Amino acid sequence: MQNSIIDIEKEALESIEKASDSEQLEQFSIKYLGRKGELTKFLRNISSLPEDERPSAGKNANILKTKLEKAVKAALSKIEAYDDKAFTGIDVTLPGRFVQRGSCHPITQVAKEISDIFLRLGFDIAEGPEVETDYYNFEALNIPKYHPARDMQDTFYVSENIVLRTHTSPSQPRAMEKTQPPLRIIAPGKVFRCDSDITHTPMFYQIEGLMVDQNVSFGDLKGVLTTFVHQFFDTQTSLRFRPSFFPFTEPSAEVDIRCVMCKGKGCRICSKTGWLEVLGSGMVHPAVFENVGYDTQKYTGFAFGIGIERMAMLKYGIDDIRKFYENDLRFLGQF
Repeated sequence: MQNSIIDIEKEALESIEKASDSEQLEQFSIKYLGRKGELTKFLRNISSLPEDERPSAGKNANILKTKLEKAVKAALSKIEAYDDKAFTGIDVTLPGRFVQRGSCHPITQVAKEISDIFLRLGFDIAEGPEVETDYYNFEALNIPKYHPARDMQDTFYVSENIVLRTHTSPSQPRAMEKTQPPLRIIAPGKVFRCDSDITHTPMFYQIEGLMVDQNVSFGDLKGVLTTFVHQFFDTQTSLRFRPSFFPFTEPSAEVDIRCVMCKGKGCRICSKTGWLEVLGSGMVHPAVFENVGYDTQKYTGFAFGIGIERMAMLKYGIDDIRKFYENDLRFLGQF
């Protein structure tokens, strides 16, 4: 019987060491410590031993029972600790996880490309507030109160004299008030108007340009804009200037380019005309110079405005401006 206790201890401890999970440990407990287990059978058969051996055998059996219970508990804690670590750690058998790299929004890319072209032409960047006063948004630009020209840019008013700017043109009088000619600036930024369809959104991006100096002519305007178009599209892109009206320029002109889709043959995009309107421009109206204190007899200048979304649509062949703001990664990931 004493040899049986030693055999049970040796076999049981070896089984505990080999156990790799809680299920195996549970089976071990049943085999040795359960109601029909090896150690339980031994205790039940003690009565068959000689009377003088019974106390010693019972004592050794209870000591072994306690020892095995502690061994099982320790092994179970070790397995659970390993499982927790494995759960929170790295499974080296899994394939690697790659972080998807983001990219600049197409509007941001086009705005930077346009800005870089004008920076190379010697222009500086000017900024202004998006929540603007009525004076800088309209009156300083020769658009007085109740003038019909305001209907062209009906917009969002915060209060009677505070408005979400309808163009980045207010940056021009703000810059002229602080700087004497010569002056060359572009003003990129966000603007707001009450428009919403496939070619207009209530919020969009625009770049305004201004050049003021002595003897600045319409020829200078044509030269700068031609250079811009050729660098943005290609040198084969033709331009034409059509007479138009803007309150803050006189004379004013819309600038068209040969359709980049059909190369001037006529298509749905250009309404079969072969031409696409890309920006507005003109010579700065003397009233604007008077509002900022410039000598109208000494200085002349030109201004222009470019819709960034429109340039992006033409450059990438996009037919709906709303796609820029739907946050569809399948669309944005192409740029």
